[in-house]
Amino acid sequence: MKFRCERDVLAEAVRSAQRAVANRGGLPPVLSDLRITATAEGIEVVGSDLEITYRVRVPADVEETGVAVVPKILGDIAKRLEPGAVTIEVDGDEAHVSGGKSSTTLRLKAADDYPIIAPADGSGVRVDAEALTGALRQVVRVASKDHDRHMSLTGVLLSAHGGGLRLVATDSYRLAVRDLKGVSMLPEGKRVLVAAKGLEEVQRLVGESEIEVVLGDRDVAFRTSTAEVVVRLVEGDFPKYEQLIPSGYPNRLVANTESFMAALDRVSIVGQGRENANLKLTMSGSGLELAMTVPDVGSSEEPIDAKYEGSELTVAFNPQFLRAGLEAIEADEFVLSTIDPMKPATLQAADGDDFLYLVMPVRTA
Repeated sequence: MKFRCERDVLAEAVRSAQRAVANRGGLPPVLSDLRITATAEGIEVVGSDLEITYRVRVPADVEETGVAVVPKILGDIAKRLEPGAVTIEVDGDEAHVSGGKSSTTLRLKAADDYPIIAPADGSGVRVDAEALTGALRQVVRVASKDHDRHMSLTGVLLSAHGGGLRLVATDSYRLAVRDLKGVSMLPEGKRVLVAAKGLEEVQRLVGESEIEVVLGDRDVAFRTSTAEVVVRLVEGDFPKYEQLIPSGYPNRLVANTESFMAALDRVSIVGQGRENANLKLTMSGSGLELAMTVPDVGSSEEPIDAKYEGSELTVAFNPQFLRAGLEAIEADEFVLSTIDPMKPATLQAADGDDFLYLVMPVRTA
């Protein structure tokens, strides 16, 4: 195998594919590297941990076709070369990488040992790329990253809902629900649970107007003209999230998102590095006050302008969870709806109802 590829193109392809490279135990050592296939059309770079497979195709001047499994440090080597073409030539169990005045030789693993990971089979449904990746950014952050917990909490539920697509994730402390109206990605009544880790990579499929989604029996593929992310489906039943959302809220606070987040950051300084430093919100007809107290450090308070309807109420939240919800809303003004200090509260954009972020209050003394 021998080909030439522009440095930046090669480095970016390797950087993308290596995000799926195995970094956990119990997998074949060959999956810690990348498979490169050179054809007459260009090169394909593949990284996989068998749960996520990232496949990138880029143009290259291929002199000799072939397949090789190369160390993932190829990306670090390529991006540090001088601008221009990079030549990679495979000779036996070595790959010679050269660019400018630099030359590096890499030892290769046997290409035959790399698992056969076929591209997604058949055609799928095309969805608006900006809408899908935007919805994923709002929801994926809520899924649990603790694989010791129930596996369903590490996935994102995709379901046909109201003529569109609904995305739901929860870590049992928070819940995010996003509706994409008019996006018919799944047949009516169909639900699939997709690994959130893989959907984080789908968020990066930018640059094209559409993403093709191909649903299989065990995985789902998200494909553009130059890249494909295949993500395994998660086994298990997703929590019955609908019953977690209260049917109504007696208390409603409307505030400016930027002002609230700035005050939250200032008040939270006294709780830096403290996992149990909770943020208290006192809401009344006169507005809103944020406060935090850490016994051996100090306390901080700040009032901000807000519109409030309901009975006077003080409720406490994990400040990181609250901030994550506000960042996901992506609106100038938000609505915080509450019942009492111990029941779930919701955050939504003041001018939209397609995204809901539910967060549990925390108990305080």
